[in-house]
Amino acid sequence: MAVARMNMNCSIQSSLSCILKPSFFFNFKTTQFKNRLYFPQNHLISSKRSLLCTCSGNFQAGEKAEPFVITTPLYYVNAPPHMGSAYSTIAADAIARFQRLLGKRVILITGTDEHGEKIATSASACGSSPREHCDVISQAYKMLWKDLDIAYDKFIRTTDPKHEAIVEEFYSRVLAKDDIYRADYDGLYCVNCEEYKDEKELLENNCCPTHLKPCVPRKEDNYFFALSKYQKPLEEILEQNPDFVQPSYRLNEVQGWIKNGLRDFSISRAAVEWGIPVPNDNKQTIYVWFDALLGYLSALLEDKEQISLQSAVSSGWPASLHLIGKDILRFHAVYWPAMLMSAGLSLPKMVFGHGFLTKDGMKMGKSLGNTIEPNELVHKFGADAVRYFFLREVEFGSDGDYSEERFVNIVNAHLANTIGNLLNRTLGLLKKNCQSTLVVDSTIAAEGKDFKDTVEELVEKARINYENLSLSSACEAVLEIGNAGNLYMDKHQPWSLFKQGGAASEAAAKDLVVILEAMRIIAIALSPVAPSLCRLIYAQLGYSEDQFDKINWSETKWGGLKGGQVMAQPKPVFARIEQIKENENGAEAAPQKVVKKKERKQKVQGVIEA
Repeated sequence: MAVARMNMNCSIQSSLSCILKPSFFFNFKTTQFKNRLYFPQNHLISSKRSLLCTCSGNFQAGEKAEPFVITTPLYYVNAPPHMGSAYSTIAADAIARFQRLLGKRVILITGTDEHGEKIATSASACGSSPREHCDVISQAYKMLWKDLDIAYDKFIRTTDPKHEAIVEEFYSRVLAKDDIYRADYDGLYCVNCEEYKDEKELLENNCCPTHLKPCVPRKEDNYFFALSKYQKPLEEILEQNPDFVQPSYRLNEVQGWIKNGLRDFSISRAAVEWGIPVPNDNKQTIYVWFDALLGYLSALLEDKEQISLQSAVSSGWPASLHLIGKDILRFHAVYWPAMLMSAGLSLPKMVFGHGFLTKDGMKMGKSLGNTIEPNELVHKFGADAVRYFFLREVEFGSDGDYSEERFVNIVNAHLANTIGNLLNRTLGLLKKNCQSTLVVDSTIAAEGKDFKDTVEELVEKARINYENLSLSSACEAVLEIGNAGNLYMDKHQPWSLFKQGGAASEAAAKDLVVILEAMRIIAIALSPVAPSLCRLIYAQLGYSEDQFDKINWSETKWGGLKGGQVMAQPKPVFARIEQIKENENGAEAAPQKVVKKKERKQKVQGVIEA
């Protein structure tokens, strides 16, 4: 259980038992199926790039090329991570891995937002201090990112001393620009958003449209940021840089907000103690959003480096891509650019607002209590299955709904059958007929065959889709390579050709080389999405882990496999998920396995072999 893995002191464990209850991690209920997944032992090998990645692909240490900086949201630690948080991070990690394959120096930033009223309230409810509460939840995020094979480069906590120093310097810069002033504020406040709301955007009974809870009247003497001063500059930026906010329909939303008129917003709180004190006024703390957005800058600071905005900027700013949920688009596409302009800093190159994951047609959220727990999904099905399903089945930018039955069907069909089974049966034929050794180079084997052209077209399609952040389409293009491989196998029937001997047998041996070359290309092209699975595929093709760690996108070019190369012994690389129905008494019925008719089936970890 999570408590044992945390290895923290008793007071923190007490907080953990309140916040990270077993029911949190393992209360995932199904209506029709229980699922049992049997992994081959080596399937649980984790990528060397997971958790903390300080070397970006083939980028050479010491190079000064402009980095590709991608950020996830800094997740609010009022409660443990949910699937919406995991989705943002999985997508960011896939984009970062692809950029590393292109040879870029990538900095993937993630972290936790740890100040504010909700944090103090959540900590108090569990009888712990805000600091203990933040330590527990921040560690829960790190644990989940490790389980999901997230290869982040920087993890920033807004309670880090270096971050607080950056916030103070930034605040002073904006103050010196005369963009901060003091005034009274009287309005409706959403505690969950930690934001004052316009009445016109609220639902019936003054309910917040995001959290569906009533906003409360609140009057305070606060410091304000002169957002209205930047209305014209923001309009010009969006007109001159239409790619600044993506997808395009998110840009339309932002332009609509700005055209309706920007109002100055409060950047301090008088009644919130858990926060960074306002410089020269320790009776107020800095508003959580004005604080947290600066985490993207403070995260860039190197250890033992001088703590200053200039040092942070020189380490990689501006960000290439802010990846966020659409519910925090206003903060990132309106407030944040205005703040940066005020401080005299460059704006990020793009803000991409993806959609919500829904369950029962509603957005998943900690405040709504309708989350799907990523810890349970990854423990039941493995990181690759979770990563692949959500990136393949949700069009990036749009909302997507989760169904466990669809999850099982998609993962079985795509990863276990189309990809895993094709590799396994091809290697089986190679072992039986060619002593697991390739007879010729893949370039020679593909001569005169349209299959090579098909694969090259599909892998180029995948590259274009990755670059355009069309992650679902990138997955689809790679899967089509697997489909083409299966069609090629069924059409040429090498098992029959081997029985004929002579020239037919030689042709069959070349056919296997052609299919395995396609598998090699799949292992590279799908690695941003399913890194552990692709590592196993690469190992099956006779490559070492070090060779996998050094791959780049240029190696998706046809011709990598060479004659005489020895393949590994065939082992299933992805286990089929068995669906176990419950009988009327709630007991488990016998597993229902899919078996092709007139086909001998060997019981190997649930994978069907030809």
